[in-house]
Amino acid sequence: PAPFCGMVLADFGADVIRVDRVYLEGQTRPFTESIPDPLSRGKRSIAINLKTDEGVEVFSRLIVKADVLIDPFRPGVLEKLGFGPNEMLKSNPRLIIARLTGFGQNGSLSSKAGHDINYLAIAGVLGLFGPNGTPPMFPMNLLADFAGGGLACALGIVLALFERAHSHKGQVIDAAMVDGVAYLSTFVTSRVKLWKTGPRGTNWVDGGAPFYNTYVTSDGKYVALGAIETQFYRAALKGLGFSKEERKELVASQHDTTAWPKMKQIFAARFKEKTRDEWTKVFEKYDACLTPVLTSEEMTTFDHNASRKTFVRPRIPAPAPRLLRTPAVSSGPIIKKCGQHTTEVMVEAGYSSEQINRLVTKGAVERRHDAPDRKSKL
Repeated sequence: PAPFCGMVLADFGADVIRVDRVYLEGQTRPFTESIPDPLSRGKRSIAINLKTDEGVEVFSRLIVKADVLIDPFRPGVLEKLGFGPNEMLKSNPRLIIARLTGFGQNGSLSSKAGHDINYLAIAGVLGLFGPNGTPPMFPMNLLADFAGGGLACALGIVLALFERAHSHKGQVIDAAMVDGVAYLSTFVTSRVKLWKTGPRGTNWVDGGAPFYNTYVTSDGKYVALGAIETQFYRAALKGLGFSKEERKELVASQHDTTAWPKMKQIFAARFKEKTRDEWTKVFEKYDACLTPVLTSEEMTTFDHNASRKTFVRPRIPAPAPRLLRTPAVSSGPIIKKCGQHTTEVMVEAGYSSEQINRLVTKGAVERRHDAPDRKSKL
């Protein structure tokens, strides 16, 4: 979540510096040094040993000049290092401290470990997903980690920076993934009667309705149908080739939940008559909310995505939303080595070459394959 938050800010012009640990001889280095990390794009890396007095001094100097600090640790970790919010705000009153955690800075679970699935669970969101009569199905780790966590934290940072333009004061952001994903579900949880009349998996948008579902095609691929509104539903029935009498009966039964199981069987049988791409071609002339379910290998070259340049490279999405006058740039290089930019970051902080060399020798910082100097986009 924190790397994604930093990536969003970097894409939109921020100079983001990732603070890495110093790895001593024999210690296992992070897997991101052997596998490219797309979330590190556009950032720089400085490696600091915060267990040394000299390393603490280096980090302190960076804090004095920073606009924002993203804290990805559990509550209390920064305090143990001597960098609690109160201390940092004394040295830099304009600092925005974004504390991104799963359960938040307080509460009975605040000190506990957790993952996306746990945050969804207690936010009342996990129980909304999955077919009826089966355990809840989690949507990978997208909702809490990235939407309710990283993206919500990035929004909080932007809002705090906007407020600082008026107050000239920094502040602490308590960005809990439980809070974020609960906030995302406001419409669903506060207007339950609008879409939920029965158990999970039997309602309008949770897999119960035949007109809002996915279907397998003759080639084993899938299409997604979202024809909720009557005009789109009628168009879908035409596209599926139902006769006038069949369409009349299916339209009359659209909102009859007792008829849905049989209707889903009818729809499923019809979709198996053609391949996914054949159905996609058929529905080009119907405004019926039907789209192909694409794989990660197909999404980049799909004609709509290709025409909008939704992906800058295979499997690499372009930043969103699109600012037409000041567009984001996602072409920045990724970090290949921890401490890759140690020298240039320290020079910008006011350290001389001699001071840097001495700190490297003492193990307070680490530098590895420093990159050429880059200018911030801000």
